[in-house]
Amino acid sequence: MTGSLLAGAATGLGALPLLLVRRISAPLQNAFLAFAAGVMLAAAFFSLLLPGLKAAADLGLVQVPAAALVGAAVLLGAATLHLLNAVAPHEHFVAGRHGAQAPAVSRIWLFVIAITLHNVPEGLAVGVSYSASLENGASMALGIGLQNVPEGLAVAAALAAFYPRGTSILVALLTGLVEPVAAAAGLTAVSAAAPLLPWGLGFAAGAMIWVVSSEIIPETHGDERSGLSTAALMLGFVAMMFLDVTLG
Repeated sequence: MTGSLLAGAATGLGALPLLLVRRISAPLQNAFLAFAAGVMLAAAFFSLLLPGLKAAADLGLVQVPAAALVGAAVLLGAATLHLLNAVAPHEHFVAGRHGAQAPAVSRIWLFVIAITLHNVPEGLAVGVSYSASLENGASMALGIGLQNVPEGLAVAAALAAFYPRGTSILVALLTGLVEPVAAAAGLTAVSAAAPLLPWGLGFAAGAMIWVVSSEIIPETHGDERSGLSTAALMLGFVAMMFLDVTLG
């Protein structure tokens, strides 16, 4: 699981430039997060859904049952993230506090929980991608690591508005390290039973799409300067598509 560990550590690597600059503008932070969203969307389609449909076909399912199985897994992944988002106290950079008991939890821990919720499906996606094939897992790990660099910088910059820069960088790194844990869980689950592979791939895709739609896009496209965020999202999508096609 070295690939998932390196991908998670890229969050901390991306945060390091914060030591050299005093602040990052809000539009640029949004662009970094939107780029990450584009990578996640492309990863969900090219590295998870398409291999998931192939894995279902390899089990002997024809087109309609295969699509229904993977579709159900996508909805299950999205529903699971929705439930976690509803019950786990966390704080968004723009939308504020959410979840049960949020007012009673220290603000930095609310940020940590929010970022961790974002990173869990990324780690899960890397793990189940390695179950599909080594090449698919490597391209997924590279793509997630690529998007973790600007995401780490954006997250650390947002935290730095309230906490020392060193603390902000450390928190960004620690939240990224949840990814290899989630990757190990996903890999273990689908390796234990081959029929779980299309379910695992679809579940990870649904979780990632939910995070992009419910969390990142509303956070990054909420003002009149959202054109930059849209362009960054498209660039991230194309970058991940290119990596998946050329490496996977």
